[in-house]
Amino acid sequence: EVQLVESGGGLVQAGGSLRLSCATSGFTFEDYVIGWFRRAPGKEPEGVSSISNYDGSTHYVDSVKGRFTISSDRAKNTAYLQMNSLKPEDTAIYYCAADVYYEERLYFSMPYGDWGQGTQVTVSS
Repeated sequence: EVQLVESGGGLVQAGGSLRLSCATSGFTFEDYVIGWFRRAPGKEPEGVSSISNYDGSTHYVDSVKGRFTISSDRAKNTAYLQMNSLKPEDTAIYYCAADVYYEERLYFSMPYGDWGQGTQVTVSS
């Protein structure tokens, strides 16, 4: 059974930092791509960043480039999203998702099959 458990969310002031973790189990980590998504109140869900554990490729949506860094630790089967210079508009529930690697998934053009429960990130102005 695939399991994804996010942690690390919280309340932070604008300009601050948070690191989200996505602990995974139930699949071959290095064959998968991990994506971070967010859903803000009143907005459509969006893909934020993704990483291929197959070849290390990463992708970021323009709004977080230069501020967020995605990484993964194969030894721990865990992916991370380091978020710096946070802005109020980053406020959302953040979810990690996983599925078998295809390049289309890296660019959020193919759906992900397995999702975590989400973690709230709130950035105050």
